[in-house]
Amino acid sequence: MTDRSKLPPTVYLLGLTIFSLVTAEFMVAGMMPALAQAFSVSLAQVGNLIAFYALGMALGGPPVTVLLLSRGISNQRALVGLLAVYVVASVLAAIAPTYTVLALARIVMGVSSAACIGLCMTLCAGLVAAQDRGRAISVVLAGLMLSPVAGVPMTAWVEHHYGWRASAWLVAGLALVCTVLAATRLPAGKAGSEPALARQWAALKSRSLWAAYVTSGLIIGATFAAFSYCTPILIEEVGIAPGNVAPLLALYGVANLMGNMLIGRIADSHTFMALRVGLAVMVLALAGFALSGAHHWLSLGCFIALGLTGVALNPAMVARVMKAAEPSALVNTLHTSVITAGLALGSWAGGSVIEAGYGLRAPLWVGAGMALVGLLSVMLPSIASRTAAVATPS
Repeated sequence: MTDRSKLPPTVYLLGLTIFSLVTAEFMVAGMMPALAQAFSVSLAQVGNLIAFYALGMALGGPPVTVLLLSRGISNQRALVGLLAVYVVASVLAAIAPTYTVLALARIVMGVSSAACIGLCMTLCAGLVAAQDRGRAISVVLAGLMLSPVAGVPMTAWVEHHYGWRASAWLVAGLALVCTVLAATRLPAGKAGSEPALARQWAALKSRSLWAAYVTSGLIIGATFAAFSYCTPILIEEVGIAPGNVAPLLALYGVANLMGNMLIGRIADSHTFMALRVGLAVMVLALAGFALSGAHHWLSLGCFIALGLTGVALNPAMVARVMKAAEPSALVNTLHTSVITAGLALGSWAGGSVIEAGYGLRAPLWVGAGMALVGLLSVMLPSIASRTAAVATPS
């Protein structure tokens, strides 16, 4: 019987690995002016460095995973190898002489990052008993939650005092530490010990798996349709002083962490309930934020409520995927790619309605709409099964 009071230390190592990967993805946001000046490019071009990383994650992760699986490489060796590639790309980014070299390095980092995150999820599932997976996954995903709260501010502080290349070297060094620890601490699986590639391909035919993917994409899309534009909304629409935005973002990050740990506790036993309640709260929070006007207490309450759900629903999203199909590397990497695509779609849709002239609060309605569709995607299968049960004669 597995002791639920303790998780293997390697679970926390996987969380640290994801923390380093996600910090590298978003660190650009904290040093945009410095990068624009260093390479003589616009802020929009600097912003594209985040998009290049995300593009690499969305499109490159699954093919790389398939290639590794086709060669029968164990998950542990694959993770170590991909982290080594990530370290090399991070070093290239740190010494990049031109914007083009930096962009290419970011794409490679994104490709290896997506596959690494999928492998971290798979390895985590194999380190604990099935009934402890949700709790273990919440610990691993805490690395993702901590990144905007601690990782990005840390790299921004280093950039402010020592320059952007120092921040890039810091991220590369952290990735190197994770690589060494993964090589020495994670159990070395035998080549071919993972499910065969054909078996993992077959798992992708599951309708319930794709339903889970769609819900995950909608949750993250709804979150980032709103969150991507929260700073101008808080300042220009709600009337928050610019100096108070950073503490509010930190409070949002703390809410993410609290929600993640809470949902991690119930993700295994109450997966669909967590998703339904979380998505319902998201719809209400985003709609309430959009309608709050100048009522600070309502705006901020809805903003924090979004933090308690949104990205914090990750443990339930992962638990649903793992129940729909065997938690293989391909299944988990594709899930990461779908989530990244949802993030990109939500951010794009939120920006599009602003550019169309619907106002700064319009992205909140986009997020509310995506969350509502996500809620329906979780509710309809249950309604259909109940209807079928009533229609079936006893």
